[in-house]
Amino acid sequence: MVAVKAGDVDGVLRRPVDPRIGVYLFYGPDMGLINERARVVAERSVDDPADPFQLIRIDGDDIASDPARLADEAGTMGLFGGKRAIWVKSTSRNIAPAVDAVLKGELMDTVIVIEGGDLQKSSPLRTLCERSQKALALPCYADTGRDLGAVVDDTLKNNGFSITRDARTALIASLGGDRLATRGELSKLMLYAHGKREITLEDIDAIMSDVSSLAMDAVVDAAFGGEGTNLEIGSRRLAAEGVHASVLLGAALRHALMLLTARLTVEEGRPIPTVMETMRSLHFRRKPLVERHLQRWTSETLKQAIALIQASLLDTRRMANLDDTIAAKTLLDLARMARR
Repeated sequence: MVAVKAGDVDGVLRRPVDPRIGVYLFYGPDMGLINERARVVAERSVDDPADPFQLIRIDGDDIASDPARLADEAGTMGLFGGKRAIWVKSTSRNIAPAVDAVLKGELMDTVIVIEGGDLQKSSPLRTLCERSQKALALPCYADTGRDLGAVVDDTLKNNGFSITRDARTALIASLGGDRLATRGELSKLMLYAHGKREITLEDIDAIMSDVSSLAMDAVVDAAFGGEGTNLEIGSRRLAAEGVHASVLLGAALRHALMLLTARLTVEEGRPIPTVMETMRSLHFRRKPLVERHLQRWTSETLKQAIALIQASLLDTRRMANLDDTIAAKTLLDLARMARR
């Protein structure tokens, strides 16, 4: 069978069921999307998904331990006849021999749906399904751009919500790493907005943001952006709220390490906007700031910043009575480095 491209998977799944296809393999890094698509195929392949005799769930480890079990299940006739589906959960162990045995036989009114995990191109299971005329290997990658927008629009519309343009932009910028996580965040948002018809930017800020984390991020961003005034204001606010110096320095260290990884990718030749698209965990309001950080800092200066922060963290443990002073000086030093 010709390998299916990631962008064509939804179209393939919307087509009428091909009776020649007996095995559907879903693979890729987005486990939430793998599970969602596998569920759709498994449930549509039987008359009653709630009937355990029609929809059989098997753990992949069980098949790896007993390769003959999959063929036995596939060859079993339903108690009352009718169509059956076998839904195999992912495993790190190789189940290709068990699937190969099934593909060599005849599947009578039985569909096998496999959650394959993040399989490499050389994976025996992926290779087997891509080459078989009786199987489909369907890649599942994290939602981006238009695909993520379609998920947001369809979910909100189906639940009776509209959304303002700026809120939609902010929401999409906060999502996309995993389909299951995206569904969870949308459910949380709709529950918060219950009783309203239109979701606004204020709703996105209220439900998608952690205020204390954002305040700390603002201080870290000011330090790496060389913004002394904002750094001083934010640091005073955190001190008044009782945020420990080691926590603040830890946040700065995590940010520096993230920037270093991204900056090394930039220095290998990838454009900064392309690298920014991979930073799905960033709050949407931080992305323009982090993009400027990537432009301002080099991998060498980031290594110096990391060494400075690590040394300061050690000092806060050695001189606990001066921890706030040490943290304040370190952040000011980072801001000076950024300005240089």
